[in-house]
Amino acid sequence: MNNKIDAETNPLIAKNIKFLNRKQKLMINNEWVEPSSGNFIDVVDPATENVVSHIAAGDKVDIDKAVNAANEAFKCWSKVTPLTRQSLLLQLADLMEKNAERLSEIESIDNGKSLIIARNGDVGSSINFVRYMAGWATKIMGSTLDISAPHMPGAEFHAYIKKQPVGVIGAIVPWNFPLSMAIWKIAPALATGCTIVLKPAEQTSLSALILAELIIEAGFPPGAVNIVTGYGLEAGNSLVTNPGVNKITFTGSVETGKIVGRAAVAEMKRFTLELGGKSPIIIRKDANIDTAILGASMAIFFNQGQTCTAGSRLYIHQSIFDKVVDGVSKFAENINVQPGYDAACGMGPLVSDEQRNRVFGFIKSGIEEGAEVITGAKKLPGAGYFITPTVLKTSQKMKVVQEEIFGPVVCAMPFDDDEEALTLANDTRYGLAASVWTQDLRSAHDLAANIHAGTVWVNCHNVFDPNLPFGGVKQSGIGRELGKASIDGYLEDKTVLMKLN
Repeated sequence: MNNKIDAETNPLIAKNIKFLNRKQKLMINNEWVEPSSGNFIDVVDPATENVVSHIAAGDKVDIDKAVNAANEAFKCWSKVTPLTRQSLLLQLADLMEKNAERLSEIESIDNGKSLIIARNGDVGSSINFVRYMAGWATKIMGSTLDISAPHMPGAEFHAYIKKQPVGVIGAIVPWNFPLSMAIWKIAPALATGCTIVLKPAEQTSLSALILAELIIEAGFPPGAVNIVTGYGLEAGNSLVTNPGVNKITFTGSVETGKIVGRAAVAEMKRFTLELGGKSPIIIRKDANIDTAILGASMAIFFNQGQTCTAGSRLYIHQSIFDKVVDGVSKFAENINVQPGYDAACGMGPLVSDEQRNRVFGFIKSGIEEGAEVITGAKKLPGAGYFITPTVLKTSQKMKVVQEEIFGPVVCAMPFDDDEEALTLANDTRYGLAASVWTQDLRSAHDLAANIHAGTVWVNCHNVFDPNLPFGGVKQSGIGRELGKASIDGYLEDKTVLMKLN
């Protein structure tokens, strides 16, 4: 494996080459510090399997320093005027926009995703979200209430509810959308007056470190944002259990989320969990078939299927089943699987060899249980963690249908009527998202109302807006990201009751 990256191995701008060729430090209290252990983690380009950089392996000592810095900063940051918080967030958004190409390229080489997706999706949406949250900083309002409880005759009272920041936030984000997920945590925390310690995924920490540079440049005070890279078992666990953290916000797998939730409850911390999914796509017989085929294909193959809302269960009315499966399969076969930073890339590599092996393990189990491979299910020769987009004909109880794969694998099954489609869609422990494809408005509303999911799209999939709350039901999570719901999650209600006479 190479230990350096240059313009010949990857077409990156000079600033990024310089950034990658240094050992990355931790950002604590607006200072770049060495990890207390002195240990570093190799950063591997999933398209080449080359080591392209090194990130610090932060541990409990580093987390403790970061949390202490965040608590000290909270004393002042929580009292900064809303207009100042708004202005600083807008300055950060401007700096992100100025560095958009740099962020996009780093996201592509670190995660493997298409540069086009990184630029137009991850980075572009992150900039928009920061600006959206900046607006909320000046619109946090409490309320006054009339008193209804019995009290002494003639007594007069005044009561109001004041919104106050929760305190220090501990945030842990996954590797599939590194920058976006970091921003989903950081922006509302700062807008509400909270301070934050972020632990990025060890596989994809680089964009968070560039973001840290921009946060310092924007003028945020020391300790308002701290970024500690490292392994989940060490840095992540230390963050969750640190008594100086008031709330944990975690995005990741159900299994890890349960561990985080139990640990948070043990310390009586507030917590938000955005967990996994196994999102159903229901294509009714009256759907626009061409539109549905394109939408279903993008729903599963977008970001290599490494999306918690990936449309991985495809339920198709039996009258159009063969036509839709054939269409999705042809779409898959025409995807150009290349390194993400290649201009011709239609789908990049999976994030790691571990993840690719996990995906193939699910495909193998499906075949063993009787699944029919329509297309895909192959590793590409040579370097890189590449897999061909895969379409399977399956049955409902197969493991490959019931468990989250987090890869470009879709399971197709027929249904006879809406009642059966609804039963199949809800037959899962997950409840994050779903989509319905139909030209019948009444049926769209009926299905949307009865699908057990936090988000239901109609005639579209994976469409997000900063104003719309996002999160799951059942084992897909607790709480909501985005929108006013996200802001509320970083605030506490304080009741004040005054006797006036």
